[in-house]
Amino acid sequence: RRLSSRRRCPEGTEQNRVRNKLKRLIAKRPPLQSLQERGLLRDQVFGCQLESLCQREGDTVPSFVRLCIAAVDKRGLDVDGIYRVSGNLAVVQKLRFLVDRERAVTSDGRYVFPEQPGQEGRLDLDSAEWDDIHVVTGALKLFLRELPQPLVPPSLLPHFRAALALSESEQRLSQIRELIGSMPKPNRDTLQYLLEHLCRVIAHSDKNRMTPHNLGIVFGPTLFRPEQETSDPAAHALYPGQLVQLMLTDFTSLFP
Repeated sequence: RRLSSRRRCPEGTEQNRVRNKLKRLIAKRPPLQSLQERGLLRDQVFGCQLESLCQREGDTVPSFVRLCIAAVDKRGLDVDGIYRVSGNLAVVQKLRFLVDRERAVTSDGRYVFPEQPGQEGRLDLDSAEWDDIHVVTGALKLFLRELPQPLVPPSLLPHFRAALALSESEQRLSQIRELIGSMPKPNRDTLQYLLEHLCRVIAHSDKNRMTPHNLGIVFGPTLFRPEQETSDPAAHALYPGQLVQLMLTDFTSLFP
């Protein structure tokens, strides 16, 4: 009888009934803060606001960024195509899942996992599980891509582009230096930490074949990412890579 009565209901009435039930269900959801306070929902690392993540970890450079860079410095500087060659996506996602389910992290990279209450487990990127260094670099690039706000604030992009167009070298560097100084401290410190590492990569370019130009192509679209998709992709195609290249070749001048 219920089935036959439903068939007699106009389609619009049935849709309204379902819609109202969903609205009541959504209205009963506990607030996000309540779930976090009860320990049912933890802040993640990937996709987290940079400022919130740094505040949580008590540092101005995320621990995961430090761990990845330390691993590449140790065993990846001479690897051909480092940062340009992609790692196994399934293994990158496995590493991401492991990092995201952490309960707490200390500045030296120790993680406490839910399955081990009261025990500290270190995320060791030098273990055999992460033997492919391209997995580590892939995870670092994924972390940067998934920041809700790009590492370089989108509001500064037109100013960076204008500074890059200046013909006088000293004036160009001076303006870019000022723009970097105006960035929020976590953004500025993380950018400096990353670029300083990429300078070490360039120092081994005779083996890894990663020049400032090549690294600019890899990191430009990620670091200088517009907040929304631009209507003219070609206008955004070149200058991000050129900016990264300039920051690498003039690193000591821009980060005195």
